[in-house]
Amino acid sequence: MTGRTGRRRPSLVIFDCDGVLVDTERIIQEIDLRMIAELGWPITLAEIHEHHLGRSTEEMVASVERHIGRPIPSDWMEDRRRAYREACAERLAPVPGIVPVVEQLLAAGQPVCVASSGSHAAIRFSLGHTGLLDTFAGRIFSAHDVGRGKPAPDLFLHAARTMGADPSACVVVEDSPAGVAAARAAGIPVVAYAERTPAHLLRGADEVITDMAHLLPSFRRVATG
Repeated sequence: MTGRTGRRRPSLVIFDCDGVLVDTERIIQEIDLRMIAELGWPITLAEIHEHHLGRSTEEMVASVERHIGRPIPSDWMEDRRRAYREACAERLAPVPGIVPVVEQLLAAGQPVCVASSGSHAAIRFSLGHTGLLDTFAGRIFSAHDVGRGKPAPDLFLHAARTMGADPSACVVVEDSPAGVAAARAAGIPVVAYAERTPAHLLRGADEVITDMAHLLPSFRRVATG
């Protein structure tokens, strides 16, 4: 994966899950727009992008509770999970263009892994439902593995360390402001995917793309050697 810049391929490519590997964000956002509004916060898509995208479920719940001024009902999270799983059973698919990119990376011997704000159960569900679980088996990292989730650098540093890679020689692929901030804090170059996320929210990334067909050339430009 050496490019004309002379830089080598990354020692590790760290993929976020939701919105990068699996096309979950549209489903999650549709459900949250409805269910959070029912709690008394008429949240907008822009507010979801700014406050919740890429963050852990615990942080999302805390944000909702701050806005509505009370704890969420005890059964709300289970209702949300049920709605999400039912929608995913009908509609969940890989992000357009990501499967051939991952296949090319693996065929070239490029180490890859997943580092997501979701729980291990949620990551396995999404990857399993889209046929990607075996591809990343044994190389899945969750925010639940570390003390602080994104935008703290802990998760990406944990993934790099566990995979035996120098963080500065890795590349992260993200679609959220929190994920971009986490990669920057970890000292890891980051390519941001802005097909669904407003590009201005991802301006801290080394490169921003809107089509996964551009991901491999971006790696060649941002990877350190």
